[in-house]
Amino acid sequence: MTIGWIDGTAGVSGDMLLGALVDAGVPLGEMQAQIDRLGLDIILRAESVERGGLGATKVHVDVPTSDTVRRLPQILELLDRLDDPTRRRSVAVFERLAAAEAAVHRTSVDEVHFHEVGALDSIADVVGVCAGFVSLGLDAISCSTLSLGSGSTSGAHGPIPVPAPAVLAVLSGIGQVAAGPAPYESTTPTGAALVAEWADLWGALPAMRSHTVGMGAGTKDTNAVANVCRIVLGEPLGGSETVIQIDTNVDDLDPRAWPEALAAALAAGAVDAWVTPILMKKGRPAHTFSALCTREFLDAVSDAVFAQTSTIGIRRHTVERDVLERSESIVDVDGQHIRVKTARRRGAVVNRSLEWDDVVAAASALDRSPHDILTAATARLPPLTLTAEG
Repeated sequence: MTIGWIDGTAGVSGDMLLGALVDAGVPLGEMQAQIDRLGLDIILRAESVERGGLGATKVHVDVPTSDTVRRLPQILELLDRLDDPTRRRSVAVFERLAAAEAAVHRTSVDEVHFHEVGALDSIADVVGVCAGFVSLGLDAISCSTLSLGSGSTSGAHGPIPVPAPAVLAVLSGIGQVAAGPAPYESTTPTGAALVAEWADLWGALPAMRSHTVGMGAGTKDTNAVANVCRIVLGEPLGGSETVIQIDTNVDDLDPRAWPEALAAALAAGAVDAWVTPILMKKGRPAHTFSALCTREFLDAVSDAVFAQTSTIGIRRHTVERDVLERSESIVDVDGQHIRVKTARRRGAVVNRSLEWDDVVAAASALDRSPHDILTAATARLPPLTLTAEG
């Protein structure tokens, strides 16, 4: 299992993330291959640079001259040429940007003109970064508090304050933000939207055994802060693993549908799923549907939740869970094989359990009760000792 942490204490932008991903080992060609599918004649170039005395990778985006102003439908049409999951993630980033711009300009999403964020270099940033994260295949991604900057910057309509309104809109209700040390725009709307889409958890560097650090350079090189975004990769420490928990509250589903919803989530790749009775406002009885899965199965499990329940939205966050070492053996009861699951912690046997489906099948085959089979199978097991086995 590999997890990643984005260090945005100096801010984050699309090109900084591109540089950090390339510096962490993502082949530039994999990003370029997805960008080439857009047919926009965009070229990526990587260069080794220094920022604040630190070595980093700067990815340049070479684009042809263009004054095209795109709306969201035109951008989504371009993105349809990409492979999944890069396409889906890129679409989600631009939808976040469109919603933020619409909120800032107090208009509808369909009426938003993508000036800065619709420019070719921003399209390349979004597609390239999404392709890079897909290439890494991380099980979980967390992010530090993001430094947004201060002062003012220039936009399509003139000077705008920093933090940029679109950045604040993208990050509203998401993550942790601060002005940070730099008196300029540290985090761009594109960078904010990318981190908002990919980060599962926000906070300090999680406990891990790090093996790779990618340093992505921004354009500025000032004395205020080393203008780099770092991505730290490693394995979580201890006997724990990072998984994503999906939750949704439902108050209008026939309770008889819950077993099928649980089964669908598990079939989609969830490692666990459960339903908890709750009480909502005005005394309405309801249920919280929860599921645990790795990032690999997040989309499939989410699709199952939407398909099998009446919810219109889900929450997700990363959690750490301890997992015991498990092995499987067989016990024979009058010719019937029953699986035995043994769990160990640091080599010591902690518990054992008989596979109930096998017990029921054996009972049916032998025309005996499940209780008889369970008793007979348990008697054939060696004594359980809480000591390390050799």
